[in-house]
Amino acid sequence: MIDFSKQNSGLIEAACELATKILNTQYSIPNTPIRALIVGGFVRDTLLGIPSHDLDIEVYGINAEQLESLLNELYPGQVNVVGRTFGIFKIRLADGSDFDVSIPRRDSKIGEGHKGFAVEGDPNMSVEEAARRRDFTINAMMVDPLTNELIDPFDGQKDLAAKTLRMVDEKTFQEDPLRVYRALQFAARFNLTVEPQTFELMRMMTLRGDLSELSPERITDEIKKLLLKAERPSIGLELAWDLGLIERDYPELFILKQTPQEPEWHPEGDVWIHTLMVIDQAARIVRREPGFTEEEKLQVVFGALCHDLGKPATTKLAPKDGIMRLRSLGHEEAGEEPTLTLCTKWLFGESVTHAAIMGATQHLKPGIWFRLKERGDLTDEQYANAVRKLLKRIYPVSWRVLIAVAEADHRGRAFADNETSPYDIGTFFTSTIINHEFDKEPTKPLIQGRDLLERGLSPSPRFGEVIAQIETARDEGKIKTREEALKLLTKILKNNG
Repeated sequence: MIDFSKQNSGLIEAACELATKILNTQYSIPNTPIRALIVGGFVRDTLLGIPSHDLDIEVYGINAEQLESLLNELYPGQVNVVGRTFGIFKIRLADGSDFDVSIPRRDSKIGEGHKGFAVEGDPNMSVEEAARRRDFTINAMMVDPLTNELIDPFDGQKDLAAKTLRMVDEKTFQEDPLRVYRALQFAARFNLTVEPQTFELMRMMTLRGDLSELSPERITDEIKKLLLKAERPSIGLELAWDLGLIERDYPELFILKQTPQEPEWHPEGDVWIHTLMVIDQAARIVRREPGFTEEEKLQVVFGALCHDLGKPATTKLAPKDGIMRLRSLGHEEAGEEPTLTLCTKWLFGESVTHAAIMGATQHLKPGIWFRLKERGDLTDEQYANAVRKLLKRIYPVSWRVLIAVAEADHRGRAFADNETSPYDIGTFFTSTIINHEFDKEPTKPLIQGRDLLERGLSPSPRFGEVIAQIETARDEGKIKTREEALKLLTKILKNNG
């Protein structure tokens, strides 16, 4: 028996309503019991006590046409035909939630890529036969919503309790290489250890090049789940390393393990180890701090992964305080190129790419300026002006994204109490932004085009030149207020006739 009390009651009620309708239908296929079962991740998440909104129902004993007719009777105007040929339908409920309904289907590998499958709906399939086509045992469980009976032909509940990730069937598993990437995010999200036979098969698939047929879009979807849904994305990245996936496809990440760091500053070890610690801290921060959008969460965690990609090209022994130390001078700027390269493999979009570049090239700035301020090498005004210029530079990336990446970098080191000690750099950075209201209009120039029109200038390229000249003076600390900018504008116009 399974307890659905923590799940969306509307979805459960809809599943029961559909299952009842199916049982009472006049349609039937000889020698095939009619039933509607909740399948896949919803069952797994329920056993783990995790709320889930991805409900899938598989209907046995009636064909696709009969199922479509029943769904239209039960949910008039709410049925979206996703794949009529395969018997796949999406139902949108009045509360805005939705769920998928389908008949069992057979997937046969006939070519390369995610389109290289022959898919055929087959309502005559047995429950065990349908479950066999799934990837892992933890995703092959089913539940009858009318009785709450758990149907588990491949011992997925046992594997879930043992925190084991095990393939269902060796033959069918290999037909879709994306399952290797799915393993990364499942292992990380649920803190699972891959069963040895499954691990060896995935490693063989990786090394023989099976994953080369995968599209960047499909890979990106799984990496996105790894970065956003796992409390410790490092588990999935370590698994990718052990499978040979990092070495094979991601040289920008592979070289991090061959890049040592100065033990006094990074006692945890090489840049790969540091990066894994940083990405876990980033995942922790976006869960702890309210207000991040899903896009910003991805910007933070992916930015954390990219933040030190410039170190391999810049790390060398150099003098510091009279002692030769490992230093990575200029690694921020050097991080842009490998970040861009990685972004061609994972297609997160322009905003995430820009945020990752800003994370790589600007993550040290808040800490450097804070220490200069503490030593008295920067006044309050100079510090505030530096922060304002930084916000202009990273725009439209939120300053909260950048400071989260900087904090993750700060905390991702093997120092005592490093995870829990106050992050004074971020506190001062944040208070400066709020006190100066940089969070409202950090990029707005002190003067606008209307100011030039009021002084008799006609619209022309000179507008931009004058505004840029005034903003340069602002960035250099020569002016701070709009009044000072207007005085400078009068002087510029007077000198230029």
